[in-house]
Formats: sequence, structure tokens, C-alpha cells
Amino acid sequence: MTEAPNRSTRGGPLSALIRFCLEQKLVVAIGLVMTVLWGVLVAPFDWNIGGLPRGPVPVDAIPDIGENQQIVFTEWPGRSPQDIDDQISYPMTVALLGLP
Repeated sequence: MTEAPNRSTRGGPLSALIRFCLEQKLVVAIGLVMTVLWGVLVAPFDWNIGGLPRGPVPVDAIPDIGENQQIVFTEWPGRSPQDIDDQISYPMTVALLGLP
């Protein structure tokens, strides 16, 4: 007869993380407080938090969405400019148009 697997050894990384959080409550609480404090210190809002040094992350209200142009120089010795355009430049341009 085989024995049922032990619950503490079954499961993947998510089970291990949950088990760690349940067993190490103090470490998790300290990490949570530090994360919230860091979030308040770098928040882009003008909060008066009582003398704590702040380094807010700048936020641009109107982002620059102008046209972005890149120039790619391609060398392929022994090939005509038409071959380079057809086989390298045009496929690369089509692929890059899909990037944000």
C-alpha cells in the first residue's frame, strides 16, 4: 500500500510562498509596512508627511507622443540595395511598427 503524499511537501512555488507568509507573519508585516512607506515617499502627489525626506517620481501630465524615428544602416556586401531593402529593411520596418 502506498501512503498519501505529505501536505507540507505537495504543491509548487505558490504553495511554498503562502506557507512562508503564514509561518513568518512578522517578516511579512515588516515587509508590508516598508513597501507602503516607500510608496508614500515616492508618490507623485504633494502630501505633507511631516518632515520625512521625499523623492517623488516625476509625472508628465502631457506625455510626448511625437513621432519616433530611427535610422538603421545595413551592410550586406555583394547584395544590391533592392535586395537589402526587400530582405532586411522592409521586414524590420513592418516588425517595428507594431512596437509601442
